[in-house]
Amino acid sequence: MKLLIRLIASALAFWAATSLVSGVTVNGGAWTYLWVALLFGLINGLIGSLLKLFTLPAILLTFGLFTFVINAAMLMLTARWSAKLDVNNFWSALWASLIISIVSTLINSVFRKKIA
Repeated sequence: MKLLIRLIASALAFWAATSLVSGVTVNGGAWTYLWVALLFGLINGLIGSLLKLFTLPAILLTFGLFTFVINAAMLMLTARWSAKLDVNNFWSALWASLIISIVSTLINSVFRKKIA
């Protein structure tokens, strides 16, 4: 149940990011947003975790802000591997990753309080 809520929260976060950032688009409907969110979660969970481990000194030096750079890179990698997601440039990916992080954190915290 928690995994499904997190997937829906990520899909809504992608919808918010594509609505607010002009350089990021998802080509399709609700199922496409769920697919892109699932793919982004897998890529960020596997490859992103390793990158965060390897760049731990940079993350500590920037007080965690370098994490958004890694998330932007994972978003661009997701766009490269998915035909349904288009990211124009790094700055669009950076702003979109920031919005995705904020929106998914807010939605997950709301549902965490309601379920618990």
